[in-house]
Amino acid sequence: MMDAWPLILLAVAVDLVLGDPRRFPHPVRGMGWMAARLEGPLRGNVANTRAAGVLAVLLVLGTSAGLAAGLILLARLAHPAAGVLMSILILYSTFAARDLYGHSRNVCSALEGGNLTLARERVAMIVGRDTKDLDSSEIARATVETVAENTVDGLTAPLFYAVIGGPVLAVAYKAASTLDSMFGYRNERYRDFGRAAARLDDAAAYVPARLTACIVPIAAILLGFNGKASWRMYRRDGRKHPSPNAGLCEAAFAGALGVRLGGPSRYGGVPSDKPSLWEPVVPIRTEQVHQANRLMLTTYGIAVVLFLSAVGLLRVCLSAMGDIP
Repeated sequence: MMDAWPLILLAVAVDLVLGDPRRFPHPVRGMGWMAARLEGPLRGNVANTRAAGVLAVLLVLGTSAGLAAGLILLARLAHPAAGVLMSILILYSTFAARDLYGHSRNVCSALEGGNLTLARERVAMIVGRDTKDLDSSEIARATVETVAENTVDGLTAPLFYAVIGGPVLAVAYKAASTLDSMFGYRNERYRDFGRAAARLDDAAAYVPARLTACIVPIAAILLGFNGKASWRMYRRDGRKHPSPNAGLCEAAFAGALGVRLGGPSRYGGVPSDKPSLWEPVVPIRTEQVHQANRLMLTTYGIAVVLFLSAVGLLRVCLSAMGDIP
């Protein structure tokens, strides 16, 4: 079996080139389908709502990781090369750089073409907030925010778990993230049922979110953005967000780009006034969305190098320690 790092690099490259194949079922959609199908029966058959939510997490997480491990094992039994290919394909399915870039670019193209209705429809595909009344600046803000937040959720966090645990652990992280997107809401319906999903996602993203927020200022400096403000805003405003993780990268992006993120939004008709991150240096336009995409990809590239280098260095150190009499 090959070392893990060539598999990860190949998977990252395949994702950047191909993105999410539209003609094939994506594992994340399968996770979401399973979670949705489990909710009703579990609520109906488990008296304690929080316990039902825990069971949903265990079933989706266990099934997703088990299927990934089983597919790799079966492929490896057929032929070692098939095992390698299956590992790459599963890793590739956990990364979302090309899709995140593409969706945000599509929003920009609609805004730049003056088609506000189309821009609202396209941004609704990548954000959870209500979009039908957003103006062009609010659409651009929502897009920058989702690029910043998903730099962790869709890129660096699955990369982190792929580096330390291979395809199976990366899939487990994606299952946790998907469960949070399905159930992790602080409303009446999911306050108890979604508690386990929300807590698991918070714990799983805790380290990757902080590592990523530290990398963003480096990427900002390389791109000629404001790296000093990026670091300062990460430290000053990153913990203002209701999520223990999401605000960190958003604050770092806000400082780097010189824009204010956060503020009022609506979810399912319910107002949500999140704390503002950074000051309103410039209005958010499509230019800042393009800049956010460049910052996202550069941060991702640095993370690939740093994460793989750290594991390689650790392996060398452990090998050297093993040679000590």
